[in-house]
Amino acid sequence: MFENLSDRLEGVFKKLRGHGKLTEENIGEALREVRGALLEADVNFKVAKDFVARVSEQAVGREVSKSLSPGQQVIKIVHEELVELLGGTAQPIKLDGRQPVTIMMAGLQGSGKTTTAGKLAKMLRDKGRKPYLVPADIYRPAAIEQLQVLGSRLDIAVHPSTVQTKPVDICRQALHEASLHGYDTVIFDTAGRLHVDTALMDELKEIRAAVPLTEILFVADAMTGQDAVTVAERFNSDLEFTGVVLSKMEGDARGGAALSIKTITGKPIKFVGIGEGLDDLEVFHPERVASRILGMGDILTLIEKAEQVVDKEEADKIARKLRKNQFTLEDFLEQIQQIKKMGSLEKILDMVPGINKLRQMKDVPKPDQRELTKTEAIIRSMTAHERRNHLIISPSRRMRIAAGSGTTIGDVNRVIKSYSEMLKMMKKISGKPGAIAGVKRRKLPKGMKKR
Repeated sequence: MFENLSDRLEGVFKKLRGHGKLTEENIGEALREVRGALLEADVNFKVAKDFVARVSEQAVGREVSKSLSPGQQVIKIVHEELVELLGGTAQPIKLDGRQPVTIMMAGLQGSGKTTTAGKLAKMLRDKGRKPYLVPADIYRPAAIEQLQVLGSRLDIAVHPSTVQTKPVDICRQALHEASLHGYDTVIFDTAGRLHVDTALMDELKEIRAAVPLTEILFVADAMTGQDAVTVAERFNSDLEFTGVVLSKMEGDARGGAALSIKTITGKPIKFVGIGEGLDDLEVFHPERVASRILGMGDILTLIEKAEQVVDKEEADKIARKLRKNQFTLEDFLEQIQQIKKMGSLEKILDMVPGINKLRQMKDVPKPDQRELTKTEAIIRSMTAHERRNHLIISPSRRMRIAAGSGTTIGDVNRVIKSYSEMLKMMKKISGKPGAIAGVKRRKLPKGMKKR
């Protein structure tokens, strides 16, 4: 979502690299462009103004490090200030202390509260918690049913709320049930409105008074930009929430809400929703987000995502197969499935350092998630014997595979060629003599047996 802002800032820093030293003049010119870039990203005017003032104060008169160019020096300062602007450090929810932990989700209708409640419950369940979902929205049609469906998909218990029961009584009863049945985390999905009104706030205050709450999370739609910040300010004034969840961060939002909300409300962003899947909720790490904005990538998050989906024993097994020239199309299919579990290709590439520069180059193909799906369909249309020995896939077999996968013979040829090229590359890396791809004899690779 920060792509436009990243591109603008990259242009600013590129100009600075041409200067031999930092002066008030070239810093002033650069920071005017930085402020313009922030305003274009829908950052609050006062927030942008104060940010630029702090960067200027630190940059002007600072002795340039011998190991850094003037442009790099400013990038370092901007990075440090962006981290502070975004909240400094990650602040996850409090899971210690009084049990059960109680979390109330608040926000306007349509902000994504119910889906976020499900995502949060799954995240906590995956960390060993025993969550209990509580539908406390009796006004929106099918709101209770929506959370029940989510709970069923996730295999997470949901309180049997009814529209005939007052929300505050639902919350009291749910907390009692959670205590009886050993649930250690209770998530209350409260009602929203299309706009902030007295009735909404009074109901939330009533629930807060009746139920001891560990956290009150305000869910804001990142797509609404400064409107989200304005609504957050009002909610915080009346309710005093403990943190923010920014939903729909994967959309076309310019980033203004993420860059403004901490300064305006004084409350940290704790989580961000990055997609529609129930796995698409991340802890918000200010330093990592700042690095992404400045085109430095986010290797730590990429590693964490990989660790979540890749089994170490399986990874070692694949490595051994590659070294022994035994990596088959079956293994290739497994690797595609692992990549898909990590998220879309676009999201994965966003975490790679220098990706913004690569995107600016001409003739660089854009990642296409459909190609992964197509490759998966092609391999699945092969027989087990074909997957284990791609050398037996004759033209007639390719025609059958194309028909079975709903693709073309050209698509099948490209998949087999990509796989063959990968085998060649891995053999060069491992230093093994001989070749698998390109061998004309129709036999299995060395060390493999027919099944």
